[in-house]
Amino acid sequence: MLELNEMIVRLLIAIALGSLVGLEREMMGKEAGIRTAMLVSAGAAIFTMISIAIPSVVGITSENLVNVLPDRVVSNIVVGIGFLGAGIIIKTGEHVRGLTTAAVVWVTASIGALVGLGLIQFAMASAAILTGMLIFLRKLDIYRLIRPKGAVESNGDQQLD
Repeated sequence: MLELNEMIVRLLIAIALGSLVGLEREMMGKEAGIRTAMLVSAGAAIFTMISIAIPSVVGITSENLVNVLPDRVVSNIVVGIGFLGAGIIIKTGEHVRGLTTAAVVWVTASIGALVGLGLIQFAMASAAILTGMLIFLRKLDIYRLIRPKGAVESNGDQQLD
């Protein structure tokens, strides 16, 4: 079983990595920024650590372990975060907003689950790569490259989420 100090370290790492991923959304003034990403990452890490601790807490032996594998909790994190992300997405007419922010919330949960499982190096690499990708693609402004100059969306928005 995980010791308390290891759980706290994992929780703090999940919070730090979540805040890193949420940084780009925060810089863009989106609704789900650093605080949301921190909470999603921390929650996913906590639920994952709970699933790891369940066997020793309730005294389950190795032959009964098949019913309490951590993958069951992780799969439910994915589903639960999907509902959270659906609340972020807004469709008005032909325009859809919030897809990137919802995806950031979703991927932040996966990073928290990685930390909860103890796959910290992969979680750190994932957070760094994904944050870098968000910032780079925002600076590249791919929409400007594929949309004719001066083109405006039907509702007046210049750029998608």
